[in-house]
Amino acid sequence: MARRRRGGEPRYVMISVVAETYKVHPQTLRLYERHGLIRPARSAGNTRLYDEAAIQRLESILTLTRDLGVNLAGVEVILGLREQLGRLESDLEGLRAALDQLERDHRHGVDRTRALVPVSHRALVKR
Repeated sequence: MARRRRGGEPRYVMISVVAETYKVHPQTLRLYERHGLIRPARSAGNTRLYDEAAIQRLESILTLTRDLGVNLAGVEVILGLREQLGRLESDLEGLRAALDQLERDHRHGVDRTRALVPVSHRALVKR
């Protein structure tokens, strides 16, 4: 729904549009915000603006509450666990990259532990 504009900046949608699209009362969206489940951006006039990330999170909340019957406390726990899992997956990917670098170093006889200037695997990756 909230797509990026041509310039790469996110598109924001007002609370009334989100409420109508997802058949949710605006007060329900405000309740989700009070519980910390969604965090819409704010305009200069303090209007709630939903970007793609907030809308995807709302879709997850609605799936949990409507389809699976999870209460708001359960939704909070589930979303927190999802975020934690994402961080752990990111950490795991970093560890895999470091292990791959150590394996390549070992295969080529490179010992970086005694190098005058230690080189991390991240320094070798082109950005």
